[in-house]
Amino acid sequence: MNRKTLVLPATIGLLASALVACGESGGGSGGGDAIVVGTTDQFTATEDAPAPFDPAYAYDTGSWAVLRQTVQTLTRNPRGGGVPVPEAAESCTFTDSASESYRCKLRNGLKFADGTPITADDVKFSIQRVLDIDPDSGTTALLSNIDKIEANGAEVIFHLKTPDATFPYKLSTPVAGIVSKKKYEGKKLREGFEAEGSGPYTMKAETKNDTVSKFVFTKNPEYKGEIKLRNDKIELRSFPDAAAMGKALEAGDIDMMARSMAPEQIKDLSENPKEDIKLTEVPGLEIRYLAFNTNDPSVKDKAVRQAMAAIIDRGEIAGQVYGSTAEPLYSLIPTSIAAHTNSFYNKYGEPSRTKAADILADADITSPVALKLYYTTDHYGAGTAKEFEALKAQLNASKLFEVTIEGLEWSKFRPAGKRGDYAVYGMGWFPDFPDPDSYIAPFLDKDNFLNSPYVSTKARELIPQSRRSADRSAASPAFTEIQEIVATDVPVLPLWQGKQYVAARTGITGAEWVLNSSSDLQLWELGRA
Repeated sequence: MNRKTLVLPATIGLLASALVACGESGGGSGGGDAIVVGTTDQFTATEDAPAPFDPAYAYDTGSWAVLRQTVQTLTRNPRGGGVPVPEAAESCTFTDSASESYRCKLRNGLKFADGTPITADDVKFSIQRVLDIDPDSGTTALLSNIDKIEANGAEVIFHLKTPDATFPYKLSTPVAGIVSKKKYEGKKLREGFEAEGSGPYTMKAETKNDTVSKFVFTKNPEYKGEIKLRNDKIELRSFPDAAAMGKALEAGDIDMMARSMAPEQIKDLSENPKEDIKLTEVPGLEIRYLAFNTNDPSVKDKAVRQAMAAIIDRGEIAGQVYGSTAEPLYSLIPTSIAAHTNSFYNKYGEPSRTKAADILADADITSPVALKLYYTTDHYGAGTAKEFEALKAQLNASKLFEVTIEGLEWSKFRPAGKRGDYAVYGMGWFPDFPDPDSYIAPFLDKDNFLNSPYVSTKARELIPQSRRSADRSAASPAFTEIQEIVATDVPVLPLWQGKQYVAARTGITGAEWVLNSSSDLQLWELGRA
């Protein structure tokens, strides 16, 4: 393997530091009114999830959107995609040819927002606490390959248990965010709605009834990193649904609506453009799927899951519910990611009641099979309820299944799914980083974020093998075999992959960059013309 080093060009680094030190925004609001962004993400603290913004616990798109603004990581994904670049680090490199030892050197003068200097010991503390706390949210899996962390002066060295060419990507996720020992305990989650670090912004949350209604992000004068801020202040407002968010945009109460817009809103703005609002399509790698508790008696026999895979018409769901914003998906890995194969289509072909009936009959399963499908009402957008009505209609029309559905708020839905309360339930996924590994390991590896009881010994052998090569195309054979295993065993059932859109009022710049392909919210890209 070629030795790969991540080094920030010195000139750019000096210029960025100088701009931050001088308190310049590089354009944008220039100290004027805050740019106001709307979201339908709901931010709550519950007994099951008391620490929504602790980097050790947070593992959903909404929480990561907040943490991306406030905590800093050693590396980050660059603006236009590609391999990670240094962020809190000045440089990072694998020090061996086997990708088992990774060294990062910190930038000079790094400080937390309160002015406390950042050391290599802080980095070690931050990442070790994730491993020590080991929460049930699934975050630990991203860092579980770490065997030992050394902190020497300004350098941090990670010794890995097995080779992992994807490790620089994992260090770019908020799970690896650097936090202060003064604000975060080493073996206990930080509960509530506070998030502090050395990121480009400081954050203040306005709450009501244990729910955040608004975040105010203010430029952090202590920030030193690769990001160039184009504004001084951003407000992120949470709306109950896309319709309310759309009304606020039309009224001028907000400047932009981000995720998640309703399919009807996207269609309307596409077909009937408004003079003062611009719709922008941004890169998207979202997938939706059905998850199974493979220990539940109703779906324990994989023939039931296979029959569902054979009968569900993904094209009908994507077309009728989501229109041009979605397309059918026949693998956990979307079509735009290298190593994708149409494994489910290759195995089951076009939707077929006959094929599904044969699968059930061969397994001596009496039909109709009674199932209840669960979905969340407030996390993935307005189309989710319609999607599950369509799934119910398709399965019941076959007479092979007798399906009912139920929707719940995310704050109740997610903990119940992790506990194994549901036999079948709908989930969405944005990758932690743009690599096939991020569509496979979180579902099939040990400590997977679904807390799934399903185990494929072969898949768990192939996952570490796939990480050995820095040339990610060399991992394609392993991912092909894993996708075939998933299509055969159906521990999850892919449904569709989607596009991302934002809508902004005239005069707002940077909308095309505000969401990256992993749906990370990059508020620093926004400015005023």
